[in-house]
Amino acid sequence: MSETVRSFGGAMTVTGSCHLLEAGGKRLLIDCGAFQGSRALFDLNRREPGFDAAGLDGVLLTHAHLDHSGRMPVLLRRGYEGPIHALPATQALCEHLLLDAAKIQREDAERDRRHGRRADEPIYVEDDVRRTLERMVPVAYGTPVDVAGFRVTPQVAGHIPGSASFLVEHGGRRLVFSGDVGNAGKEIMPDPTPCPEADVVFMEGTYGDRDHRPYAGTIEEFARVLRDAQERGGKILVPSFALERTQEVLYTVAHLERDHDIAPMPVYVDSPLATKVEDVYDRFPEELSEELRLLRATGRDPFQPKHLRFTRSVDESKAINASREPAMIIAGSGMLSGGRILHHLMAHGHEPSTTVMIVGYQPSGGLGRRLIDGDRRVRIMGREVEMRARVVTIGGLSAHADRTELLDWVAPSGPAEVRLIHGEPKALESLAGALEATGRRAALQPSAVALPDGGHREEAGE
Repeated sequence: MSETVRSFGGAMTVTGSCHLLEAGGKRLLIDCGAFQGSRALFDLNRREPGFDAAGLDGVLLTHAHLDHSGRMPVLLRRGYEGPIHALPATQALCEHLLLDAAKIQREDAERDRRHGRRADEPIYVEDDVRRTLERMVPVAYGTPVDVAGFRVTPQVAGHIPGSASFLVEHGGRRLVFSGDVGNAGKEIMPDPTPCPEADVVFMEGTYGDRDHRPYAGTIEEFARVLRDAQERGGKILVPSFALERTQEVLYTVAHLERDHDIAPMPVYVDSPLATKVEDVYDRFPEELSEELRLLRATGRDPFQPKHLRFTRSVDESKAINASREPAMIIAGSGMLSGGRILHHLMAHGHEPSTTVMIVGYQPSGGLGRRLIDGDRRVRIMGREVEMRARVVTIGGLSAHADRTELLDWVAPSGPAEVRLIHGEPKALESLAGALEATGRRAALQPSAVALPDGGHREEAGE
């Protein structure tokens, strides 16, 4: 089989994953994610996708994160009428994430028009999302399925619930698309299934140039920060993404409480989207690690600290700010670019007893990065605020495999050629060198999309 693979996102950057496989006269798309990060990258979402969506024969979706799923509704707007194959948990998460993305686009446009600003029209609306969800066809780990003449076998990726790598076979050739490979050092998700034998592997390299700090050390630091914050008696503000990072924080707090490493405290999840995501974790316990499944079997919820509350309404969110009780507040957005976390910062950032716990990547120039760098006078929602809160960062919570784990994951693939995707050029070049040192052929997958200068970024939340 003579195949070609072109990447219309997710090559030479970590965002907008979108890879088109053409072989035997058939065209199979793997992911169609949104470009996120800088304004220049975001504007790529408004361009034509670069291929004929109506001419696709099939679509695979590795997982629900928006940088992999966020342009799926655009395919239907451009004429695609076929199925979208994904794990059931991915379908459930996409319902919440894509509807939320459509709602935010609509509300942003309405707000701009009210204020007399040029409004960016949504690239899709809620009805487009519903039509997309109707196109989704469930697949199962380890079970081959025919997709437009390709034999596709999903493998456990261990990144988030429903995350998959895909082995794609056609004409005697075997290709693997890694999706996002999970961090085997963490406890919530199962370890990724090792890469099967293949001719070519398209492998992510988000952390291709470094290893994570040991997970045990991360948890020890987490506990120290919470104990210190509890002694000072203030609010603990945690900017966090609704999917994966919020669940990681809840699991860690519950685990530390259970082991008596910290005293129980009120914990609020102030995010309607995170509340919906939590329901998906409850619906698909088989997606979790064996350790967590065993814990559930004893009747304990691994994501439930002793005094946990989910807030849904704006009034409930305001009531948290009005309360003087020490408490942890987990709220979006994870990169402090909007959302309810800004209101909590406005209310409590000036208090020395407050702790701001950064648990994910903060982009250069953003509010979170300025706080980490020690800025004490910052603008929040148009107002200048004096920040007297303690700001701490907790590394090591990434849901991605690190350099060593990626090398271990791909090792069983035999003499496969490795084409590196989903990473910054520096990280991919470093990983390519490490692969070549083992005798493998490795190359950076070129981008079929002209990326803006300086548009590369770390993946949100990493």
